[in-house]
Amino acid sequence: MPDADAWTFLSAHRVARLATVDDQGRPHIVPVCFVVDDDSIFLPLDDKPKRVAPTRLRRVRNLVARPEVSLLVDDFREDWTELRWLLVRGRANLIGPESDDHVKAVALLREKYSQYRTMAIDVQPLVKVVPLGSRHWSWRGDGLFASLERPARDVDFDAVIRGRRSVRAFEDTPVPRTLVERVLAAARWAPSPHGRMPWRFAVVTKPVLKQRLADAMGEEWARQLAMDGQTRDIIAKRKSRSEDRIREAPVCIVVCLYLEDLDRYPDPVRQAAEETMAIQSLGAAAQNLLLAAYQYGLDGGWMCAPLFCPDTVRAALDLEPALKPHALLTLGYAARDPIRRERLPLDALIVRYD
Repeated sequence: MPDADAWTFLSAHRVARLATVDDQGRPHIVPVCFVVDDDSIFLPLDDKPKRVAPTRLRRVRNLVARPEVSLLVDDFREDWTELRWLLVRGRANLIGPESDDHVKAVALLREKYSQYRTMAIDVQPLVKVVPLGSRHWSWRGDGLFASLERPARDVDFDAVIRGRRSVRAFEDTPVPRTLVERVLAAARWAPSPHGRMPWRFAVVTKPVLKQRLADAMGEEWARQLAMDGQTRDIIAKRKSRSEDRIREAPVCIVVCLYLEDLDRYPDPVRQAAEETMAIQSLGAAAQNLLLAAYQYGLDGGWMCAPLFCPDTVRAALDLEPALKPHALLTLGYAARDPIRRERLPLDALIVRYD
């Protein structure tokens, strides 16, 4: 099976080349649209103009006769040091509309390609490819994703602190999973009460989950804005902007407070202090995460909205009751430089220095 990096590389592309062979060994290759699921790749038989019925296409007749296929995705650049490709070998078969896989794959295809939202791909068979192996290559020989990642910023710690900014608009460039995990690893080193690390992270990258989260939070915020007496136009505008921030961010990380491992006290005052310590350390973990993201060439944004609708967030992501959503951090590559807010002078922040 392709590893996680190869799977992410494949997911980030919109076109692949499918190679099949007929019963006499003659090769055939065509460009195809596709989606990936947990362990399979799905190719549609769509309504683009064809001379024969979809099930009579040469690629379909070939894979019925010989189910061994190859799928190639590649990146060509005039700078050849950026060349890379991934070749997946697999076994293919046709699945019909009655299949659960078919229903799921159609939904994924319509999320990925807007053209399929009006095409009747739900009544046509799909090609399902189960990977059996993969190979990849890059010019520099430093891994499939090394050249996909933006270079880390070569700055000292003070420059990282001053450079970090709150970004609301991101490019649609995917963020490699290896890079996300590096950022999360930095959060692990934040100070925490008794060393218990009372925070957990829910990482959301799939469009369907981001849409579900955006819809649920948007509806709740609209309800709260109406309670505040906002006009319908203002509610619609603010709701839309908030939903776009979640839906269009390549990575959303919901930072949750987790109190199960903390000390227990018989009096409410000390117990409240224990929870406050946990919340303070959650902020430290989030700051570590955002600083690391900036160091690695990413940008981030901090949304406090989960504090106002924790049950909504928990239900949208099917999180366990012990997790208390406190913040939503968006990560990606900034589409434009944000407006930087002025900081108060240091003298205004120091209230005593003896």
